[in-house]
Amino acid sequence: MKKILGCVRRADEDFGMISDGDKIAVGVSGGKDSIALLYAMRLYQYFSKAKFEMVGVTLDMGLFHPDTSQLQQFCQDNQIPYHVEKTEIGNIVFEIRKESNPCALCSNLKRGALHDAAISLGCNKVALGHHFDDVVETFMLNLFHEGRIGCFQPITYLSRIDIHVIRPLIYMPEKDVRYFASKV
Repeated sequence: MKKILGCVRRADEDFGMISDGDKIAVGVSGGKDSIALLYAMRLYQYFSKAKFEMVGVTLDMGLFHPDTSQLQQFCQDNQIPYHVEKTEIGNIVFEIRKESNPCALCSNLKRGALHDAAISLGCNKVALGHHFDDVVETFMLNLFHEGRIGCFQPITYLSRIDIHVIRPLIYMPEKDVRYFASKV
C-alpha cells in the first residue's frame, strides 16, 4: 500500500499532476491497472496536499454490454462516484466501417469518448493507468517500429478540449501494480 501511494505522490510532486479543486475522471476498464489506479487515487485523496474530487468512468463499447456490477459495488464500497458511458464504438468499428485492423480507430474513438465523458461530468483531468512498464514498452515500440525516440508524457494538456491527461502510476512497475490489484 505504501509503495503505490509513494509512487503516486512522487509522480504528483514531480509533474504537478493534481491541484486544489481538480475533478478527475479515472478511466476504469476493469483491468488490474485501472482498478489499482482507481483505488490508489481514492487513498491518495486522504494524503494529498491538494483537495480534489474524482469519478470512475467506464466505457460501454456497445458490443457485449459488460457486467459492471462488481465495479459499481467496488466504487460504492469505497465512496467513489462511478459512471458508465454508453457508446457505439463497437458498432462503428465492426459493423459500419468493417475494419480489418480495428485497433487504431478503436483506440482513437475510446480516447475521444472518455474525454467527452470527463467533460460532461465536469472534470478537468483524466487519469489513465499507464505504469512504468508501459513507458518502456511504448519507448521501445516507437524506436523499433517508427525509428524515433519518444513516449507519452506523464501529463499532457489537450488544448482543443481544455483537459489534462495524467498518468499517476508512471513510476510503478507492473509487477507491483499486479500485486496491489490482487490485494484490493
